[in-house]
Amino acid sequence: MLSHGLESYRAYQWEVEIDLPAGMSEGEQLTLAAKQVSQIGFASEDIVVDRVNDKFHYPGKVTPESVTITFDNLVKGDTASKLYGWMQNTYDPITGTFTPQFLQGNGGFKSHIRIYQLDNAMFPVKHIHLYGAYPKSWKLAEFNYSTNEFHTIEVEIRYDFAVQYSGLE
Repeated sequence: MLSHGLESYRAYQWEVEIDLPAGMSEGEQLTLAAKQVSQIGFASEDIVVDRVNDKFHYPGKVTPESVTITFDNLVKGDTASKLYGWMQNTYDPITGTFTPQFLQGNGGFKSHIRIYQLDNAMFPVKHIHLYGAYPKSWKLAEFNYSTNEFHTIEVEIRYDFAVQYSGLE
């Protein structure tokens, strides 16, 4: 007998909710299924204290790492264009501007992102909330007709800090 508790069935296992910045679309939220989510974490630098022949290590400055999320098959509707529009709030290649004027006050270009991990029945097991997040890079997948895969969009996200919650807290 197969155990469904071991997550032996795979479908979309991550759902991503992005709160769009206030100046972009008032209170709008993008909800997307993710094909892949890279590791989410942070690292603490070491503070080394030397004393005669001894070395002591203490935790130092903590730096969050960026996370890369791969979305696929964003063909229907205007989801892909909204995702690109979010990237344009960091840098607009058409005008050459960084963070439009209406978004610069109070970190307005940053937003919150929730990444839900789903179980085999597609119910949330836990989620990670990324605070102060903004897109660092946006990449379209290679256009290659020799493979039979969905077209993907890869977004690298920088964030200020992350908190992990159980379920829907």
